[in-house]
Amino acid sequence: MNAELKEKLRKLADKYEVSSFCDADPSQFLRWYEPEAGRGTVADVEAASFIAAMLAFGNRKQFIPKICDVLQTADRSLGSISEWLKTGAYVKEFPKGTAKFYRFYSYDDMQIFFGELAEILKRAGSLGDFFEVQYTAAHNLSDIIASAFPNSAIVPKGRTSANKRVHMFLRWMVRRNSPVDLGLWKWADPSSLIIPLDTHVMQEAAKLGLIPEKAAASRKTAELLTSALSEVFPGDPCRGDFALFGVGVDK
Repeated sequence: MNAELKEKLRKLADKYEVSSFCDADPSQFLRWYEPEAGRGTVADVEAASFIAAMLAFGNRKQFIPKICDVLQTADRSLGSISEWLKTGAYVKEFPKGTAKFYRFYSYDDMQIFFGELAEILKRAGSLGDFFEVQYTAAHNLSDIIASAFPNSAIVPKGRTSANKRVHMFLRWMVRRNSPVDLGLWKWADPSSLIIPLDTHVMQEAAKLGLIPEKAAASRKTAELLTSALSEVFPGDPCRGDFALFGVGVDK
């Protein structure tokens, strides 16, 4: 990669990795709870962020209200998404049935998802504490997360899939010193993150020659792009997500 392209990507990252990025983005839910202000706990932040990431696909105008629906239901009940899950309040307070909650996911799918998330929280107290114990450098963290939800259709799985939503959640949790990402998981290495392979990201990456023009939305493509961005942002390749996603959305 030539110096001119590297400089262009750095400038784009500087432009888009700002707090206002969250305004219309699912990353707005990272700050639904604010433990430092006495509202919620770190466990709430992680759980709210995970639910937001898993539902963040399709049209933002459609999925953002759905995420709000879940979090507002929990807050009206117990003022805490983690307690709402751990106590099982979701079983009675969130609808059941085969009717669709969002896109192809039904209310029953959501109940299964909540159930597996609740079991993790009951066992470890928080997602971060649970996955820290599971984590080893020899295993990709996205694969570990997927394996923790064996029955949930909502959590993306597959070692050949791009698993964009899981990688977006990990970017939120692991990247540090960002006005957007929280960097709560100090035990995980930002250099090991894989870029969330969004349509906009792929289109811009292909235009810049970072991936082949007809590359599939796969794990292989995500790893190829991450490797290229590591040249521009050593130790923090997912900073390139802001550059590529931001310019793609702006067009």
